[in-house]
Amino acid sequence: FTAGSGYAFQSAPASRVVTSRASPLHETKADLEDLAKKLNPVIGYYDPLGLGGSRFAGRSDEFTVGFLRHAEIKHGRVAMAAFIGYCVQSFYRFPWAMTLDGASFPSLALSPPEQWDVLPFAAKLQIILFVGYLEFYSEISSSKGQPGELKHYCKGGIPGKYPSFDANPHPVPFNLYDPFNLHKNMSKEDKERRLLIEINNGRLAMFGILGFLSAQETPGSVPLLNGMLEPYKGEVMAPFQGDIDIILGGRSMVEAWHLN
Repeated sequence: FTAGSGYAFQSAPASRVVTSRASPLHETKADLEDLAKKLNPVIGYYDPLGLGGSRFAGRSDEFTVGFLRHAEIKHGRVAMAAFIGYCVQSFYRFPWAMTLDGASFPSLALSPPEQWDVLPFAAKLQIILFVGYLEFYSEISSSKGQPGELKHYCKGGIPGKYPSFDANPHPVPFNLYDPFNLHKNMSKEDKERRLLIEINNGRLAMFGILGFLSAQETPGSVPLLNGMLEPYKGEVMAPFQGDIDIILGGRSMVEAWHLN
């Protein structure tokens, strides 16, 4: 993934930002092709499965393209958080207690996947529920007449734009995006340019975190990481391994997976 890092971290040239359009690039396949050239002029538009023109469930291009763009931006953000988290928790451990009974955070002697495995089930559940709430809120907060009204990304809204918490009945002091209002006066052109940078960084982060996990799960699968990461004996696709076992044919789900 380092081969593409030159393009992934380059700022999009200001001269290439389209300012004459009445709406952002997210409505048709042609918009995707135009966007792809700005993100990576060398590769351009790459869609071997033809998803851009597939019209999911018989819906419009606007629905399909909005869904695809929002999904990529969201996965990129999750991957960036995962990549940074993987690096940080490999070298730093919070000094305070992790639980109310005084238990410490997992040891640095464990790799990040192993650190997840030893977390209490309640802690894992809190993380999953919190992320689930953020996802749920982003989908329902576009009610008309509410302070946080935001047009849905599949209905002509802006992909990747997270709603404010103004419509939340419980007061929330900070919004998820720009909590200190440092960028409230940013121009539309700067927002478009920064989004291009974010998408490229997100794509690189997806390669990065998958590279880390692949190297641990299958030693030697990522030559650049050989000798840098300890093999992981668990299963990254079973996040509740040891907490919840699904029995398939007399074996746990993880055992059945490895046998196949």
